[in-house]
Formats: sequence, C-alpha cells, structure tokens
Amino acid sequence: MTQTSENVTWLTQEAYNKLKDELEYLTGPARTEIAAKIAAAREEGDLRENGGYHAAKEEQGKQELRVRQLTQLLENAKVGTPPATDGEVAPGMVVTIAFDGDEDDTLTFLLASREYASSDIETYSPQSPLGSGVMGHKAGEEAEYELPNGKKASVTILKAEPYSG
Repeated sequence: MTQTSENVTWLTQEAYNKLKDELEYLTGPARTEIAAKIAAAREEGDLRENGGYHAAKEEQGKQELRVRQLTQLLENAKVGTPPATDGEVAPGMVVTIAFDGDEDDTLTFLLASREYASSDIETYSPQSPLGSGVMGHKAGEEAEYELPNGKKASVTILKAEPYSG
C-alpha cells in the first residue's frame, strides 16, 4: 500500500481483496454475531452490572470504528502500481538505512501505513519520525529525524526500491 499526496492510497490487488473481505465480514456475519451477543447479555438482567453486555457493546464499538476506517480507505484506494518514482524515498518503498553512518548497523523496512504491515518485513508509517525524516531523500543521502527524547539522529539512505509484495 502506498499513500500519495493526493490522498489516494495505492493497493496491490491482493491487499485490496484482503481489506474488502475484512469489510464484508465485519458488515455481515460479524454484525450478526455481535448483535446476538448483546441480545443474550441483555436477557441476563440488570444492564448496569452486566459485564458481558458492556464487553459486547465495547466490542461492537471497536468493530464499527474498523468498518469506518476500511470504508474510507477503500473509497480512496486505487488498485495497481503507484506512479513511477525516480529513486526517491516515498511510501511504498523498501528502504535500507545505516544508523549514524555505520554501514554495519542497518535497518530495512517498508515505508507504508499500518494496514499493509506484515510479518515478513518491518513497516514504518510515513508519518513516523523515521519515516518522515527519510521521505524525499535518495540513496547516498543523509537524513535526520527526531528521537522520542527530542534529540536528533542521522541515518544514511543505502537503498530505496519499490515494494514488490
């Protein structure tokens, strides 16, 4: 998944299908399941002291939030390949960096939003301190970002290539 400045999210067909399937499940079978849980808990009596009822309502709220997130994401999605890049670090790129100029201390990550995070490669958001720090730089360039303690750290971009899935 790649986000561009026009608020378009580029998705591979596989990612689009996965998110669409999740949305269909949440708006269909999952809604039915949560409604049944709430109804069953309601029958237990006093709602003020009914932990099962409150847990089911909280689960319903989280589920509906995810439905809204997915709906918005899919409305702004384009399936296919993002526009060609000129080697500049941008969302949808796999980036390899070296910390403080130390070629041995490297990190390779996918610069993308969390919906596309997977277990095979670490994912950093373009809005994260490191993500926003390396954005727009090319291989060989140095980039700076702010650490949680407020200090600055620098990295050297070793490689930036489009994510191929």
